[in-house]
Amino acid sequence: MDSLYPVVFFDAIMVKSRESGQTENKAVYLALGVNMEGRKELLGMWIAESEGAKFWFNVITEIKNRGVNDILIACIDGLKGFPEAINAVFPKAEIQLCIVPMIRNSLKYVPHKDSKAAITLKRCRAFRMLPG
Repeated sequence: MDSLYPVVFFDAIMVKSRESGQTENKAVYLALGVNMEGRKELLGMWIAESEGAKFWFNVITEIKNRGVNDILIACIDGLKGFPEAINAVFPKAEIQLCIVPMIRNSLKYVPHKDSKAAITLKRCRAFRMLPG
């Protein structure tokens, strides 16, 4: 693990987990760093019952304890308390909101009659972002 990462993406995805015959949702926390050479490195993966800023604080603290001294830009979703959790551990890190949650949240304000067109535009934008 490097001591400096120019960019680190933090995100959690919900997955279904089967334990003792029961299926339940779990949050898989991911930290993906981009090193000084521009290569992506998975800094860690953690599983919890749900996504929350308190758990993210523990994740970020663990990353710091494992040798990361600084993050220049932290890309996150709009989870309440997340920026404060990052700045508590990496006070100089700039916070950048990921565009996907921003687009998703902006669709809430589109009138119902225009929602189909807005969703189509969203898909076109996502398609343009695909590599190759």
